[in-house]
Formats: sequence, C-alpha cells, structure tokens
Amino acid sequence: MEKAPIPEDLRRFVLTSIPSVPFLEALLLLRADPAQEWHSDMLAQRLYVRERTAHTLLEDLCRAGMVAPCADSPGCYGYRPGSPQLGERIDALAELYTKHLVEVTHLIHSSLDRKAQQFADAFKLRKDS
Repeated sequence: MEKAPIPEDLRRFVLTSIPSVPFLEALLLLRADPAQEWHSDMLAQRLYVRERTAHTLLEDLCRAGMVAPCADSPGCYGYRPGSPQLGERIDALAELYTKHLVEVTHLIHSSLDRKAQQFADAFKLRKDS
C-alpha cells in the first residue's frame, strides 16, 4: 500500500517553520489546551526535557508567532497563533501528525540532516580553498 503524501503546503510549512520534533511536540501540546498557561517547568515535565530546553522551546515558539506571553505572568506562554492562517496551518499539521507521525518526523529529520550537511560542506569548502 502506498503511503499518503504530505500535502505540498504542509511540507513547505514543516520545512520552513518546524525546526525539530520537540518544537512540534511543544506546539501541539500548547495547541491541545489553548486556555492553559504554560511555564517552562510544566512543559519540561510533559515533554520529558530539561527545563532550560523547555524554556528555549517556548521562546522559539513565541518568536515564530505560534504562542504569546501571558499578560500578567512572566515566563508564561499560551497558544495564540499570530494570524488565523497560521492557526489553520497548525491545525492541519496537527491533524496530519496524528495520522502520519512517522512521515512528518522523517520530514523534520530530513531537513535537519540537510542543514547539517550544508554546514559541514561549508567547512569542507573553506578547508579546500
């Protein structure tokens, strides 16, 4: 049986906006309960990562316009996409991820592998020059 392809718009979104699987997992966790306010210690417990890693993930999600700081609590974030279109794209990715976790994960890793290879190639070119 042929596996269902990832739609091109979501493929581009993953490759340009989802830097890692933990980033995606954090995003989907916050999306699952938009009313919940998240601190790095809570996220760290849910994702089984260090608190510092969770803090970085929350800041990265905020910079990406996918979450926003809470109004009255420092270090707190909530799921608030910067635009309705971004929210729709995240919803579509969440739906896809539940059905095609392996394919989406492979796509994220393929992007990371490409970036790592480009980084390594940059040093190789300098060394050869």
